[in-house]
Order: sequence, then structure tokens, then C-alpha cells
Amino acid sequence: MLVNGEAAPAPGLIKDTTTQGFRQDVIAESMNQPVLVDFWAPWCGPCKQLTPVIEKVVNEAGGKVKLVKMNIDEHPAIPGQLGIQSIPAVIAFQRGQPVDGFMGAQPEGQIKAFIEKLVGPMGPGPVEEMLAAAGEALEAGDAGGASELYAEVLALEPANVAAIAGMARLHFDEGDIEGAKGFLAMVPADKAEDQAVTALRAAIELAEQAASLGDTAELEARVAANPKDHQARFDLALALNARERREEAVDQLIAILKADRGWNEDGARKQLLQFFEAWGPMDEHSVAGRRKLSTALFA
Repeated sequence: MLVNGEAAPAPGLIKDTTTQGFRQDVIAESMNQPVLVDFWAPWCGPCKQLTPVIEKVVNEAGGKVKLVKMNIDEHPAIPGQLGIQSIPAVIAFQRGQPVDGFMGAQPEGQIKAFIEKLVGPMGPGPVEEMLAAAGEALEAGDAGGASELYAEVLALEPANVAAIAGMARLHFDEGDIEGAKGFLAMVPADKAEDQAVTALRAAIELAEQAASLGDTAELEARVAANPKDHQARFDLALALNARERREEAVDQLIAILKADRGWNEDGARKQLLQFFEAWGPMDEHSVAGRRKLSTALFA
């Protein structure tokens, strides 16, 4: 269930407490499972950053841990007794005693690791499960199902780069390059070099280059008439790649390399590397192409 685009808290896992309620909500409850106490205040900016992240991870823990929030402005006695001097501060209680804690806003991965120290491995959360299911849908040829799953992930995590790249790839595969670009524009700046993102950008650039080249027959005829016409051979490689004739595209660029390594400022080698980036490092044509490139350069 979503509330304002966020995952709704599971009933009973997250609550606010008071000085009077602390003994029941924290001390007593920690006899059953660990309880995290989040000390916060309305004026605290980092507290606002931490809250949605820690709530998400607690929800994904599936009841192995609970979260109790205490506003220190309204209830200063307990944080005072515990020596809380800086917020946000999160203290973990287990079997009635404080056992661990951290201060400051933390990234999701560190919060998950903190909780796993208390309860053991949490396993994949719902977002990871949906991404895995989307990948399975793609392998089965169900683009519509994959699209729905990526959309659900983005409803939970609008900046999830795997889902953004997945949606962009679906649009690209349908020939909607502008739609793919629109999704790529959503990628956070710090994720711009994610492999899926850079691969798709390279694929888009190749598709746009190939769009102006027309049919391969004319280019093949030019190369047959003049094998030293490296520009025609280069353009043929782009056109072949656009038609998924990857092995032939590689061979055309390797032919340029063997004939004139320095042509167009090492353009053939650079184009091969762009192919490999667009196809992905584990693609069979990338692997075979790198072998051919190595042989051409160093044999």
C-alpha cells in the first residue's frame, strides 16, 4: 500500500512514544525483538532526511525490529538520562537494555547493515524483489509486465536508477528514443556513471548516428568497390550494428584498424569501445570483439 508515493508503515512496527510510554513501548517491547528509538526534533534537518529511510528499512525487516520515535522537545527527560546530546540519534534496545546506536542521517545501506547486526540477514526487500521480477519478465518477453514492475518501484523510490534505466531501455527497444532520453534525464547526478545508464546512452548515440546512414547495400557496394574507403566501412559498421549484425560490425572496424590504425584519430578503435559499452561487458559479441581488438593491436 502506498501513501503519498511512500510505502505505508506496517501496523505496529513504527510508533511515537512519550516519557510515560517509554517503559512499555521500548523496554518491554525489546524483550520480544529489538526496538530502535529515534530521538528527533521538528527543527532538525538531518532528522527529516533520516526518518523516511529508517522507516523504509524497518518495514522491509518484516517485524524483526520495531521503530519508536521520540520528540526530544516534547519529551526531554529520557534523552537527557541517556546522554543524548546530538540528533538525530538512534539507540537500539534489546532485552531491556541499550546495545548499540548511531548519530546523524545515514544512507539506507548502512541502516540496513546496522539492523542486520541485531537481527541477522534481512534478505531482499520488496524493491529488490520487484526489480528481480522485472528482469524475469524481460527474459520471458513480457515487456508490459516489466514496465508495470518498474513503475511500482519508481512509485516507492523515484530515484531508483535500476528502475529508471529499465524503463528507459524498454522505450529504447520500442524505438522511442525521445522517451528513453526522458527517463535518463531522471537519473540522479551521482548515478550518472551507472553501467546500465552509460550503456543505454551509448546505444542511443549509436542509434542516432545510424539513423542517417540509410540501407547497408549502398555502403557495402562502396566498400566492395574501394576497400580503402575507410569512411564507407566505418559507416557500414554503424549501420550493421543498428540492424543487430554485431559480429559483422566488429569485423568492419577491425579491418580499418589493420589497414590504418591512425585513421580518423584512432576512430575505429574508439567506435569499437563504444559498441562494447552499449552491448554490455558480458555480451558475447563484446567478449569476442575484445579478443579481435587485442589481436589486431598486439599480435
